[in-house]
Amino acid sequence: MDNHISKPEHSSSRISLPRVTLNEDVIFPEDTRLQFEEVQAALRYHKVIYTDWGFKNVDPTGRSMIINLYGPPGTGKTLAAEAIAGTMGLPYLHIGIAELESKFVGETAKNICHSFRLANEEGAILFFDEADTLLGSRLSSVTQGIDNEINAMRSTLLIELERHEGIVIFATNFAKNYDPAFVSRIRYHIEFKLPDLNARRKLFAKFLVPGIPLQEDREHIINTCSESAANLSGRDIRNVVRIALPKAFMRNSEKPIVFLEDLFSAIEEIKKGKNNVGARNFVASSENEIETGRRLLGITG
Repeated sequence: MDNHISKPEHSSSRISLPRVTLNEDVIFPEDTRLQFEEVQAALRYHKVIYTDWGFKNVDPTGRSMIINLYGPPGTGKTLAAEAIAGTMGLPYLHIGIAELESKFVGETAKNICHSFRLANEEGAILFFDEADTLLGSRLSSVTQGIDNEINAMRSTLLIELERHEGIVIFATNFAKNYDPAFVSRIRYHIEFKLPDLNARRKLFAKFLVPGIPLQEDREHIINTCSESAANLSGRDIRNVVRIALPKAFMRNSEKPIVFLEDLFSAIEEIKKGKNNVGARNFVASSENEIETGRRLLGITG
């Protein structure tokens, strides 16, 4: 079944039907799970709180729900955003930087307005990925014209957030880059941490599906791997299993069986890659920020 809903002509964004829910498909550390339970309660009983109890009379801007998901890459922020929509039974509109970029100055702000309008028309949750690019503080060391354009774009986003009556979710790996004007408008800031031991057990249990032939007891393998996979994200653990499974065929393609050593080897490969490949603790430089701003606004040269 196609999980996309038809959209108005000229729209570059797609309204999607969620495939997952919070309770069934997302594994959280305990404190993160409790935060999501609060969010679900706020969403489920919004009408009672604001209409039946009359809280809207003192909180007229509370019609919307703005949620920020922040933390290291691979910890499940994008999956959780989709799962919120699935739990609420709502479609969602996933907006990345590519959907907002334009060749023309000023068009990015128009694309932001269009995204909010489309979400409102379809009753969809609006999800902005890589949100620090949009919600960042005023850029420094740039020309006045570019600076004004970027601030105009962010002003447009603030206005849309103020008048929107639905659910908006932001996700970022760099929450420290947010401007205070946006931080104060977000109701829930939910931190995504690397999975604790219990969460790692659940992740290995999820990815080591029953059909995989294992040399040793499944529970023993899950517990042992979980202890060895400290500091790995959920995405890393999925990649551990991806890497480990073909090793069984390399050893015996006629009767493949996954050994505990295959998983240990994969864990070490992932850890080695994380330590040796890519920039760690990256903080965007002024030049990177300027380039991002130019790209969003369609300014070249």
